[in-house]
Amino acid sequence: MGVIIGIDYGNKRIGLAHTDPKQIIASGLCTLTPNEVIQYLENYQKQTPIEKFVVGQPKQRNGNYSDVEKDILVFINDLEKNFESIPVVRQDERFTSKIAFNSLIESGAKKKTRKNKALVDQISATLILQSFLESNSKPVI
Repeated sequence: MGVIIGIDYGNKRIGLAHTDPKQIIASGLCTLTPNEVIQYLENYQKQTPIEKFVVGQPKQRNGNYSDVEKDILVFINDLEKNFESIPVVRQDERFTSKIAFNSLIESGAKKKTRKNKALVDQISATLILQSFLESNSKPVI
């Protein structure tokens, strides 16, 4: 069983998260520029098998897609070209950046840490991935 990679796409930075091999818990991986991600994931996959990509799907409060959606679709196309055998699924990511920022405040992070947008993107990717895991978990009987 491989890991699942969570992706919080942004035009400046892309936050990445991954699961443990048993796909129970999501944790932050890194934050990269968009042109670094494919190469990073190719190198990552040499060490750890990737089973699935979960890409955040940003929507506005009214349910319409965010302006960045068209760029995300181009990115997904690149993912699918470079990782043909790995499925890409989408997960609603509404409010993940706000939740990530608030979690830094609640954890007592200093102001300098809270201003680190790369960290916020990585936490957002973790939240997207954990949300996906929870919404697709099977009940334990």
